Amino acid sequence: MAVPKGKVSKARRNKRRANWKLTAPNMVACPQCSEYIMPHTVCKFCGYYNGKEVVKKAED
Repeated sequence: MAVPKGKVSKARRNKRRANWKLTAPNMVACPQCSEYIMPHTVCKFCGYYNGKEVVKKAED
């Protein structure tokens, strides 16, 4: 026969919900221009990735 679910206290319920926090994105300095960018991506400021220019940036 089925057993009724027991009451879940507020403390037990809130312990489950305690790990829903946001984490800050990991940022690294671009070796070319020293701007902070996401790792393993082309730098949107200078257009370099892994020491090579992959996107030609227009000079302002």
